[in-house]
Amino acid sequence: MQEDVVALFIPIVSMVVTGLVIWAFFLYRHKTRTKVQETIQAALDKGAELTPELIDRMAGPQPGPDRDFRRGLIAIAIGIAFALFGVTLNEPDAVRPLIAVGTFPFLVGVAYMLMWRLGQREK
Repeated sequence: MQEDVVALFIPIVSMVVTGLVIWAFFLYRHKTRTKVQETIQAALDKGAELTPELIDRMAGPQPGPDRDFRRGLIAIAIGIAFALFGVTLNEPDAVRPLIAVGTFPFLVGVAYMLMWRLGQREK
């Protein structure tokens, strides 16, 4: 009986924690944007002159030109790590599923690399 309860709670707790992490990320981002908007509104109310450069700086750091390259490398590394984990387990039933799971981040990484490369050509 005890093992059945634990087996039931593991996926439930995993999903709840994942949801809480995602919720916290979006809440933090929302609060940051709200504070920037409040700061801009307060400056406008006081009659301060706001230039586009100042507003861009207040919005936070802008993503660099190599952002897609870095994300691509990370995703490819995660995909390869899943595949290698499956191979090193030396468990015949685990190799194919872990390679299949690793294919998704690997291909997302390849797509990021393509976007990075195409972005360089446009410049």
